[in-house]
Amino acid sequence: KALALDDTSAQNHALLGYIYSTRREYDKAIVEGERAVALDPGGADVHAWLAQSLMLAERPAEAIPLFEKAIRLNPFGPSWYFLTFANCYVDMRHYEEAVTQYKKALRIAPDNILAHLGLTSAYSLWGRDEEARAEAQEVLRLDPQFSLESHAKLLPFKDQARTDRIIDALHKAGLK
Repeated sequence: KALALDDTSAQNHALLGYIYSTRREYDKAIVEGERAVALDPGGADVHAWLAQSLMLAERPAEAIPLFEKAIRLNPFGPSWYFLTFANCYVDMRHYEEAVTQYKKALRIAPDNILAHLGLTSAYSLWGRDEEARAEAQEVLRLDPQFSLESHAKLLPFKDQARTDRIIDALHKAGLK
């Protein structure tokens, strides 16, 4: 509806792209994200939204430069920039870089449960079991009723194997 009123709004295109991603309509999400960046090439948020759509569509290598640009444009950006940027590195199995980005997300928002979950999975997949268990305890501190089953339903990744890999890593760290 908002785009029907103003098709030149980069933010609206970017947010529509994100909505498409959560509905697993990745091609549409990327088209909307690209439109948003074309409308606002200097906008940090639109770059980050497009990057997130690419990450969810299993294209993390393409997302990384967009996150880097978003962070250059807004070095004091929100926690989710760094959280989703870290997810790209997890997908590419670059765990050290992922941990660095998750920690940046947590410096901005210390109780961001998604960043703690990401850090738990990164440590677990990296084989750093002690750190993974410690982060799992932070997740449970923030949400004592946390459930892997419920969390798995919320992950909008294109590839089920990716979801399974993350859930298995969280389970290995002690979450149920």
